[in-house]
Amino acid sequence: MDKAAQLSIMIVIPSLRGGGAERVTVDLASHWIFLGHEVVLVTFSDPSTDVYQFDKRIKRISLAHLERSSGALGHIRKTLAIRKLMGQYRPEICLGVMTTCSVYSVLAAMGSPTRVIATEHAHPPSQKISSLWQRLRRFAYPRADAVIALTQLSSQWLCDHVMGCKPTVIANAVHWPMQDVEPKVICYKPSNIHWLLAVGRLHEEKGFDKLIQAFSKIAEDVPNWQLIILGEGDEREALQKQVKEVHLQERILLPGRVGNLSQWYLAADLFVLSSRFEGLSNSLQEAMSYGLPAISFDCDSGPREIIRDGVDGILVRPNQDVDALANTLRDLMSDPERRAQLGQEAKEVRERFSTRSIYQQWDRLFAQLLSIK
Repeated sequence: MDKAAQLSIMIVIPSLRGGGAERVTVDLASHWIFLGHEVVLVTFSDPSTDVYQFDKRIKRISLAHLERSSGALGHIRKTLAIRKLMGQYRPEICLGVMTTCSVYSVLAAMGSPTRVIATEHAHPPSQKISSLWQRLRRFAYPRADAVIALTQLSSQWLCDHVMGCKPTVIANAVHWPMQDVEPKVICYKPSNIHWLLAVGRLHEEKGFDKLIQAFSKIAEDVPNWQLIILGEGDEREALQKQVKEVHLQERILLPGRVGNLSQWYLAADLFVLSSRFEGLSNSLQEAMSYGLPAISFDCDSGPREIIRDGVDGILVRPNQDVDALANTLRDLMSDPERRAQLGQEAKEVRERFSTRSIYQQWDRLFAQLLSIK
């Protein structure tokens, strides 16, 4: 696509409250602004809840008055609101982020010249969506101009379960080097301590309960290690209770959400991903880009497309087996040379998932869609 050709791009996403999909969206919007395109970013949340900063040239529109609208009437109102904005801004491209906003965007653009790209940021079978939304997805995705999945497994699932859907795989770019944002939390590690680091929302799907179980099994064997879990979410109280029950309050720390993640990655000695399921995993990419060896459950999608098992990290099987995770952690915690080898290889994610490569894939997709008459 000719970089000189200015496009009008609309992005529709539920919110910018935090999370991997939200940050990837802001990064893409900033890239397209840098190329000289016009970008309109639409959310159903109030701007006061935004976590991520973005280029001020991006037009930020909030439909917060519709955020709590539900049921058939609520869905219609949201679709019509997006359609009205499409009529006002006349975007050549509309990007729907995640299932609901992808469906709204496809329905809103019907009969218009706007090319709609639907995106799935989670592995579809792991999503807890109603039968209504499953039907809406089956209706809308074959009518989208493109459907994006993060992994080959997610792409295959869409092919198998959404008739007429022909997805394209475009992974998330790795965010390296990372810029510090608020909140900046002091990162202090005593010289005689090693850190096992985990990062993610404190939600059930991240499997932090399994991770705490695994660490508690080996804590006596690795007395100079602490487990640090960065993130915030509705499982905090349950996880803190679990830590107290295993009497490891001084060894398992939950500092909350931090904006200076790069400092924590640099201070850590080993990264662990305990998710029950993943779309891809931004935190896994980030940790490896900073040279951290990684251990991850081999869940259905994501980690196996980032970690080269035995080369730059270790995949634990079967998924969610606490004993298998504990044993793998113990082995690698006790082997600094192996950690150093894996960490050195891990840095190659900077090239394998580089912004240059990933953004070129998006630019080629735009050119392809706009060449279709």
